[in-house]
Amino acid sequence: MAAEIHSRPQTARPILLNKIEGHSDTVNSAVLIPKEDGVITVSEDRTIRVWLKRDSGQYWPSIYHTVSSPCSCMSYHHDSRRIFIGQDNGAVVEFLISEDFNKMSHVKTYPAHQNRVSDMVFSLESEWVVSTGHDKSVSWMCTQSGSMLGRHYFTAWASCLQYPSFTLCVVCCQTRSIAALWWDPVQRLLFSGAADHSVIMWDIGGRKGRTLLLQGHHERVQAIRFLQLTRQLLSCSADGGIAVWNMDTQREEAPQWLDSDSCQKCEQPFFWNIKQMWDSKTLGLRQHHCRKCGKAVCGKCSSKRSTFPIMGFEFPVRVCDACFDTIKEEDRTALATFHEGKHNIAHMDMDPSRGLMVTCGSDRIVKIWDMTQVVGCSLATGFSPR
Repeated sequence: MAAEIHSRPQTARPILLNKIEGHSDTVNSAVLIPKEDGVITVSEDRTIRVWLKRDSGQYWPSIYHTVSSPCSCMSYHHDSRRIFIGQDNGAVVEFLISEDFNKMSHVKTYPAHQNRVSDMVFSLESEWVVSTGHDKSVSWMCTQSGSMLGRHYFTAWASCLQYPSFTLCVVCCQTRSIAALWWDPVQRLLFSGAADHSVIMWDIGGRKGRTLLLQGHHERVQAIRFLQLTRQLLSCSADGGIAVWNMDTQREEAPQWLDSDSCQKCEQPFFWNIKQMWDSKTLGLRQHHCRKCGKAVCGKCSSKRSTFPIMGFEFPVRVCDACFDTIKEEDRTALATFHEGKHNIAHMDMDPSRGLMVTCGSDRIVKIWDMTQVVGCSLATGFSPR
């Protein structure tokens, strides 16, 4: 059912502590139970399971509950032990978990959507459940009365959301290309992970439209989490990549790509510039862009590649020859570390106080990681790995 890994190398990387197996389909969400050696999972196999660590070191399900439809997402509130499950049929089901985590009682079923629930957040302050679904809507429901309070429709189904309860404002993404959101209420920063392999930091609190691009993944970014204490951003991708970004450093915005009919370095025409090609009796060139200055350039004028972490480029990208000469060796110093989770990661949860992370995905495996060597949680919180 589970395998425990005991070795603890001294290199700064995630340490795999446990693997939880037993699901028969994709695990869509997994959360760590605060102050407990436990994990809650929901799956396409229609099960809700609470896994507790036994004296043997293995995790076994203390709760195994089957619902009527595949479970697509989950929101767990530990202080009240209330758990909300989004389902493929559009319903949101509320349960109450007992103090010993051995029993789960049904509370309410909310008819939230007409199709699959894609994401959901519970707010204890307002007693609201806010959810998004494949019926192209976001709905908010009262958990006291069980009634629908409101609904708003989009032109496309919403894939994820964040609900900063202190402003009673919903931050919602209505495009399928964005798979993950995380809201930092302290500095009012919004982080998004997308199908184009990128992570973007949106400086909402600065109110200047400032965005920072972070590129280092090679597949769709599906989970993100910002750690306020250590000023680090964790992001996980579909190919199992785990990135840890240092956000406690001065970063620069990547430039907007400029439009031009000819290379802004050598002035040779691009292939759609028929008039200049005719006048100069030359063939048009393909347009590229320098990632450092944003200018439209031809391949000959942008033959160099370089990393430029200060703009978020952690792997070599195209730069024009002039910009390449301005990049110093210290400018290439990495501002992120990259690690291999060795399984598809569809969802991730982090407990910074213990330095633990849990990942899950379509391979039906749940992995628990010790992240203290990577994110410095032991120094920030006083936690020491067991």
